[in-house]
Order: sequence, then C-alpha cells, then structure tokens
Amino acid sequence: MAKLRTAIDSAFFDLNVASPQTFDGCARSIPGDPFPVDGSVASRLLRPLQLSFIRANSPLWVLPSFSPTSPRDLGSFSLHSLLFRFASPTWWLGVTGQFRPRKLIAEIKNEISNIDEFDISIVKDVTRHFINKSMFSLGIHSEFALTSSTSASFSAEAHGEKGRRQKLMVYHKLPEHDLTFEAAWPQLFVDHKGKYWDVPESISADLSSLVSESGIRYHIGIHKNGGNPSSVNATDGSPPLSLLPGLCAKAAITYEMSRDYWREKTDSEEEDIWDNNKKNTPYDSRLAEPHAAISGTMGGSCASWIWNPENIVGTDSREVNRSRFSADLFGSVCYSYQEGKFTKDFRDFTRVDARLDIPSASAFAKKVFSGFKRDVNEQAAASPRLNLIFQQQIAGPFVFRADSRVSLMSMFGKGGPIEDFICSINYSLKSLPSGKIVAWFSPKRKEGMVELRLLEF
Repeated sequence: MAKLRTAIDSAFFDLNVASPQTFDGCARSIPGDPFPVDGSVASRLLRPLQLSFIRANSPLWVLPSFSPTSPRDLGSFSLHSLLFRFASPTWWLGVTGQFRPRKLIAEIKNEISNIDEFDISIVKDVTRHFINKSMFSLGIHSEFALTSSTSASFSAEAHGEKGRRQKLMVYHKLPEHDLTFEAAWPQLFVDHKGKYWDVPESISADLSSLVSESGIRYHIGIHKNGGNPSSVNATDGSPPLSLLPGLCAKAAITYEMSRDYWREKTDSEEEDIWDNNKKNTPYDSRLAEPHAAISGTMGGSCASWIWNPENIVGTDSREVNRSRFSADLFGSVCYSYQEGKFTKDFRDFTRVDARLDIPSASAFAKKVFSGFKRDVNEQAAASPRLNLIFQQQIAGPFVFRADSRVSLMSMFGKGGPIEDFICSINYSLKSLPSGKIVAWFSPKRKEGMVELRLLEF
C-alpha cells in the first residue's frame, strides 16, 4: 500500500526526501507543503551504509548522481564511493568521497581551447585541475550502539570550497514508542516546487508511537530553527514561514484502516517464501501477493510557536502573521491493485496505486467557501492532490516505476496539473526478503541518483 504514514510525517520536520545535494542522500520536506510523492521519500538506510552494502554485494563500487548547479559551481554529475570503513559490534565508521568528472572535463577543455602555443606550463595548468578542491567532497559517518536500545550517530561533510555540514542524531527505542533527538548545522530543506533552503541551525526532539492494532498512531515533538534561512537554488520568493527562526511544539494523531476486496495469499510458512532454492521465490516478498485493496488515514495536528523572534533580517511582513497556535485536519485514501506474484521472469508483476490526499482540511474548506476563486496568497495545501503510482516488470528483477502528483484545482485553472513526476528503474535483490537498488530521476528538480532501499513496496 502507498505510504499513508507520509501524511503524519509531513506535518513534522522529520520526513526525508531523497536528494543528491548532501552526502546523506536526503533533504527534509517542509511542514505545511503538499505531501511528497512516495517515489521521492528517501531510503531508510543512510547513504554511507548503502554504499557499504552495495559494494559488498554487487560489482558497483561507485554510485552516480546528478543535480543541477551553476557553471561556476561544483558540477552537475558526480560519483560517490566508500573510501574506508571500520565495523565492530558496537561501532561503525565510514569515510565517503565524491568526485565531479564533468566539472573536471569542462575545465580542462576550457584550458586547452585557450592555448595558442604548447609549452610545459600548459601541462602544469592542466595538472592543477586534478587537485582542485572544488572537484572533490569528503564525508565521515559514525554510529555508536550505546545500549541495546539506544544508538547515536554523527556525520560531517565538506563540499569542496562550499562549506561544511554536520549532523548529530540520538535514537532510543521504547516498548511502544520511538524517541529521536536530532541536530543539524545547517539543515537542508526542499519545498514542493523543488527549491532548496538551508537553515543554519535545526534542532528537534520527537516521540512517535508505533502503529497499534487499533490503527491509532500519534506523534509529539518540539523543533527549533536558528538563523535566517538562505536559498540554495531559488532566485525569487521568500522562505517558507515554518523555516523562519523560532521554537515550535507540535502534536499529531492519526487513525489508519484498510480492507482487502480480494487477496491471493502466498505460502503460509515464511521460510518457503524466502527460500532462494525454490523456483517460486518472489523477487520481493512485499510484492508477492496479488490483490485489490483500499486503505485510508485521517488525523489532526496542532502547533504552537512558543518563541517567535521580533526581528528577522531578510524576511518580509509575512513573519508577523505567523500564528502562535494553529490546528488542522488532514486525510488520505488509497486504492491498490496488483497482478502477478513477481516470481517469473516476464509478465508477472503489474501494480497501480492511486492515493487522494487532503493536506489541509481548513485550507480546502476556505477554498470551497470562496467559490474556488484563485488567490495568490492561498496556502499550497489548499488543493487536494492525487498521487498515481504505476509499476511494471520489465524482465526478471527489473521493474519500471512512475510516480506523479496531480493538483485537482490546477486541472480547472491555468498551467499544467502535474506538479511532480519521478521515474525510476528498480532492481530487486533476491538475496534479501525486500530490498532493491533504485535509479531515479526527477524532471522537475532535474536531478537523480542511485540508492538502496529496504522494506518498501
């Protein structure tokens, strides 16, 4: 089923969106924006651990990524590799590197094109480009198991001459809850238009419950932004209100439910499903049951800005209108249909998911009462969104996937209704119950990457 928990996670600051802009391979979505498409949600496995696993279980020693930059910047194409790793029962350390061959080739080509006469100084000038710091980036990631239920991680990265990023996270597992503390300097955010924003300091503490048998799930947290957000690739517009400095307390609760119209069960014994020696072993255990099902989630959230600074440099008058307290309702309903058990090499897997999201019930109601009139100041979440996912087996473990998000209000106005689109080729790893290598590209953000994803449909 499509990620229904995206709704509650989007209301907080802890939903990671896949992005090649950082060594972690992710950026945070912005609370209050429309829910991201499922294909853009980042892998649960951190980027250094992905590199370590792929290097140990496949011939891939480097992972490519593509992201647009200015001509004088770092280069749009890069290769990411694990340079060193150390593992013990309680400690994992990895050093990763990134190289930008496109930038190197462009600079050497520019150097050679300006040559009038060849001499030894030309060789020195060309050689100097190979040791230029802007060609390389370096990252270090370390994880510690403090106790059987508590772990801590720290990561730092240096992007050539573009500065550094640091992140600290402490995770504690309770019997029915997860407790997380996270701090980043700076934290990268991406909005629903594909624009990136850097917040100099981002600190959060969250308590989230596991999904109970009753379907109820809740999330409580506190978040602090420090410093004025700066644009990474946006040329106009002001930063989103939720990224401005301040201290915010949030709470959200959801109720989830699902119903199968029909479902063809796999073997009852788990070991039979995952036995690679059997011909009917699925390429992915989570995609092994043909079905038609409907599911839904509904919930509410509230937020209180405990502290709002009086003067914020570089922002407009919208800051003073940020409400001290706000509350809203949201919901999603999803229909899923699958044919095939994903066990054969051809024509054994086709799946379609359609999910209707209402990110903000209050903004949608206001839009309805206004007669659906266009307003330049209306919230981005005022329009319901339809998320469509299509998956088709190509051959063996290779699957083509397309994710799209459509704004229903835009269908009746000017401009195209498709807000986001991501296409990908997935290679399922039969050695794992549910794991795949994903190569995706986003035409809207003009970026893509290769990553490892586990336990996802």
